[in-house]
Amino acid sequence: MINRLVIFGATGDLSARYLLPALVALREAGVLGDHFQLTGASREEWDGARYREWVTAQIDRHAMHCPADAKAAIAGAARYQRADVTDPADVASVIAGEGPVVVYLALPPALFPAVVTALHQAGLPAGSRIVLEKPFGEDLAGAQELNRLLADLVPEQAVFRVDHFLAMTTVQNVLGSRLANRVLEPIWNSTHISEVEIVWDETLALEGRAGYYDTVGALKDMVQNHLLQVLCLVAMEPPITLGERDLRDRKVDVLRSVRLLTEHDVVQRTRRARYLPGRIGDHDIPAYADEEGVSPQRRTETFAEVELELDSWRWAGTTFRLRSGKALKTDRKEVAVRFRSVPHLPFGHSGEAQPNVLRFGLEPEGLILDLTAIGSTAHALTPLSLTAQMEPPDLPAYGRLLLDVLNGDPALSIRSDEAEEAWRVLAPVLAAWERDLVPLEEYPAGSDGPPPRQPYAAGRLREDLLHEGVAPSGDV
Repeated sequence: MINRLVIFGATGDLSARYLLPALVALREAGVLGDHFQLTGASREEWDGARYREWVTAQIDRHAMHCPADAKAAIAGAARYQRADVTDPADVASVIAGEGPVVVYLALPPALFPAVVTALHQAGLPAGSRIVLEKPFGEDLAGAQELNRLLADLVPEQAVFRVDHFLAMTTVQNVLGSRLANRVLEPIWNSTHISEVEIVWDETLALEGRAGYYDTVGALKDMVQNHLLQVLCLVAMEPPITLGERDLRDRKVDVLRSVRLLTEHDVVQRTRRARYLPGRIGDHDIPAYADEEGVSPQRRTETFAEVELELDSWRWAGTTFRLRSGKALKTDRKEVAVRFRSVPHLPFGHSGEAQPNVLRFGLEPEGLILDLTAIGSTAHALTPLSLTAQMEPPDLPAYGRLLLDVLNGDPALSIRSDEAEEAWRVLAPVLAAWERDLVPLEEYPAGSDGPPPRQPYAAGRLREDLLHEGVAPSGDV
């Protein structure tokens, strides 16, 4: 295990909310000893004492239930160095020390190429590892260039393109439930499953993250990485093992099988929107365009929905709907697997047999199976739900993620070809949205999102495409 961790962007939201509490959890679990060293690097004119005060405050806020000795140990292990993380001399000073180091880039993706170049010029100690947060690059070309830079810096096994969704036990349970239960795997295909919804709707609005979010938006922030990763676990063929090679090979197979959307498909099968003023609970929410730090002319979306199809033997004919939105009425974070209706019902029964739905609750954790049964009245069909609550994980997602990085286990990190394939899937969507082929809709904060698309809208959008000189697929 590597015992030196350097965080670039150490005073940001990611460090405060996730990385520091994860380190405390690892200390509480006995994984990190007294020899562990944490170095924070950022532009703030702080000294070590000021940084430790900040670390203590963030740990008290975001890891309040952890033991005091674990919190004190992490705060005591922290040191700080002001640095321009794109300057090779500053970077060399930060990473200096004995033995290998883990360098965590808790930074906006636009900075990744410059920081990786600075690390290359500074020279990483042998055996070091580098961690990059999502999204990996800003588009396909950017991801390819970043992969080239990383390949010149460290071996692929030392690159951790992390997505904390993969470290969530609830997400892993999607794959575990499939493969550990004979009753599920034989029907886990398009013959029996009509649609899979992968949803991350949240009541949270911008929450002071304009500096990052307004340059990214819902599609890149959630769909391009988190939700595509969940799609891989839902749709992948059973791997031989859960080792890094077998697991990641099967995930890449899924991404390669995604049918690329034509411009016509993008218009018909994607949506984008952003929130207007509204009220969530007892809080008034301003319009996204009026949030502090937002540039309205960027037309950044806070709601994104994409329908995909997979060209594979197992999944031909099944729709995969990926959706994420902010400032919505309720939190809905789940994978909903919708089975096809039964082919025949015996005569003499009243009521309607709704299709079965298997729901994997991502947050909060849970498992729900919607069935149809005979109710209290003979011959009358009634809905029935079987519910199971999951045990809380022994480590938070970022704790598991950091443990894998420190131990050098890349199974749950994203391989270079996988990162590029994920961008390939959404490249047509980004291009069409950039051309405004899909309108930027609006919805009040605290609502269910943009209203359902009316039947005439598709025809009107088709006319708009033709007006722009884009012939939908199948037209001459």
